[in-house]
Amino acid sequence: MPYDPSPASVKPYIPASAQLPEMTFRALIVGVILGMVFGASSLYLVLKVGLTVSASIPVAVIAITLFGLAKKFGARELSILENSITQTAGSAGESLAFGLGATMPAIMILGFDLEITRVMLVAVLGGLLGILMMIPMRRTMIVDQHFELKYPEGTACAEVLKAGATPGSRAAAGEALDENSNEAKDARRRAFIIFGGFGLGLLYKVVSISLKGWKDTVNFIFGAPLKAGSIGAEISPELLGVGYIIGPRIAMIMAGGGVLSYLLLIPMIKFFGEQLAVPVAPGTMLIKDMTPDDIRSAYVLYIGAGAVATGGLISLVRSLPTIWHGLKAGLSGLGKASSADKSLRTEQDMSFKSVVIGCLAIIAVITFATPLHMNVLGALLILMFGFLFSTVSSRLTGEVGSSSNPISGMAVATLLFTCLIFLVMGWTGGQYYVTALSVGAIVCIAASNAGTTSQDLKTGFLVGATPRLQQYAILAGALASALILGPILLKLNDAGTVYVPAAKVAPGITVDASKLTASAQLQGPQAATDHNTYKVWQKTDANGGPAGKYLVTDDGKLAYLVDPGINGQYHQRPDGSEVKKFDAPKAVLMSYIIKGILDQQLPWTLVLFGVMISIVLEMAGVSSLAFTVGVYLPLVSTLPIAIGGLIRWAVDRRNNQLPQYEKLSDHECQAAGDRSPGTLLASGYIAGGALAGIVIAITAGLMTDFDNNMNKWAEAANPFFAGASADALSIIPYAVICVLLYWVGREKAQP
Repeated sequence: MPYDPSPASVKPYIPASAQLPEMTFRALIVGVILGMVFGASSLYLVLKVGLTVSASIPVAVIAITLFGLAKKFGARELSILENSITQTAGSAGESLAFGLGATMPAIMILGFDLEITRVMLVAVLGGLLGILMMIPMRRTMIVDQHFELKYPEGTACAEVLKAGATPGSRAAAGEALDENSNEAKDARRRAFIIFGGFGLGLLYKVVSISLKGWKDTVNFIFGAPLKAGSIGAEISPELLGVGYIIGPRIAMIMAGGGVLSYLLLIPMIKFFGEQLAVPVAPGTMLIKDMTPDDIRSAYVLYIGAGAVATGGLISLVRSLPTIWHGLKAGLSGLGKASSADKSLRTEQDMSFKSVVIGCLAIIAVITFATPLHMNVLGALLILMFGFLFSTVSSRLTGEVGSSSNPISGMAVATLLFTCLIFLVMGWTGGQYYVTALSVGAIVCIAASNAGTTSQDLKTGFLVGATPRLQQYAILAGALASALILGPILLKLNDAGTVYVPAAKVAPGITVDASKLTASAQLQGPQAATDHNTYKVWQKTDANGGPAGKYLVTDDGKLAYLVDPGINGQYHQRPDGSEVKKFDAPKAVLMSYIIKGILDQQLPWTLVLFGVMISIVLEMAGVSSLAFTVGVYLPLVSTLPIAIGGLIRWAVDRRNNQLPQYEKLSDHECQAAGDRSPGTLLASGYIAGGALAGIVIAITAGLMTDFDNNMNKWAEAANPFFAGASADALSIIPYAVICVLLYWVGREKAQP
């Protein structure tokens, strides 16, 4: 076995003296492509429900499988270090997507256009900044504090890479592997599960949405005495998979928040407001005429926003001791000379000089990039908060994992402090909306990517990868994902945009078109029937019609209200076709913070009701953040997450009784569940369902006639789609994928 200079306690799988192929063209390109795929699916999730799940393990399994198949057709086998490079490059997209989807749609919600250059700049600059800022802390956090900072996802991913190691890699590690051994068979089985889940999720979504095989959302509205109360679920594979991966506790807490909104707050507002003869602000219609969704949009969303913001801040305050400790620990190694032997492959990082130059170049671009509307103060705030929260994120990820890392709280804190500073300086115009949000977005993306980088470097440390090559790989993966996520975000918004005839929502209003300089055409499916070019008018008040973006004819008449696909209110086009909207809960929260502080345009009474919900939960000893996210999100999104969580609870309860689990601690049982077959199938559900949703949304404009014809057929002849029993019948195919998830998640007893 080759000489290994590392202490036995932290011995990497592949010794530092071993020379295996590592950053090859094949490994990097496949990793970049997988990063784009999982970045796109993660963006879809964060726009729907405000959260994502780690992509590291699915990417590792897919890489091992793809390269294993290539070997059967005569290609060279890839080493474990090459698979590590693929996994590292492929993980960047998920964290980038979270930061982008949680912040950038707020620009549109605030009344500005989602300019492609602005979105791509924020994604690229934030992603690269977070990675570069984490690199100098690698040795302190990953190596020196190996036993203190576990990095659970990174450790689990290392186990997956080891399980799928090729014979050449095992020989370099001093092991031998028979292709017919149990380990080899297990690796093939895991690959089959994740690819099977991907295919099943894709097929389920296509049959349900495109072919109208069954309803994708079941819903029931109650009458008296719980009038306006409702319960429903989006029966989709991706939300089921999310619930399984995040586990029963968080999933049920989130659903509990939805129960509070839909079975208490909305019925209560209906009960007390039904007899009123005038609208109650900020609503614009009588409560007796409101549907449950109308009540949610007019009142409950503000309550939820106040609750989520408070929950995020409380989470951040609770973490302050850990943050302070982590900041000191993270910085402690920067000024000290390392005792590591830099001649060893496993001790080589990107040079500190390159990191500093890269960070300074990014800050310079941020300062002078016109689409960001940035100034020197904003750039300094990005530098300060970016470094602070990148350090904190790297540390907290090691302690509690990526799923429990309060990135949202860090973004909220950044935005709050930035807006307060702007308010003191008198910067309250629309231009400063974009500046403040750009600060928060770049910091959020940087902190998210710093945590992911830490997980990847932990994986590399355990398998014996070269840190410098991993750092190059994740920079490449982040850059590639950043370049495609912006266009995908815009396409998803355009696909769900509804152009509402202005005569229905703002009749009789005219404007002076000669003073309007911007122009636009219809985008998405409705563009096929109207090719005219209109002037653009941003209506800022609710007099005579809702505030928002309008398209205006040359003679000053309003033609359309542009209701966006992200956070829009209209779910039906003029031709009657249904439109799926994205709630983008985190982005809406960011927009409320900016409006509330810079222009003081929030209904503060409702916001304070939400604040009180968070405070009551914390007083009762319940972590408020997950619950308040459920208050904000529609119950149809959180209930299927809870179903996935319940399946995970049943699987874990059964598996923990097996002999191989008897001597494991609770933490070890949790870690085993996180890399179990059920988790792999759930990851496949997420990737397949989310990617199908993206493709269906983007191609909606090309398939309008097909979609309308399928709708007509399904409403006339398909009892699973329309009719009195459609809701009950639609549960049958959903129950099939639920039962399959439970069955696959069960493990066999081992002596």
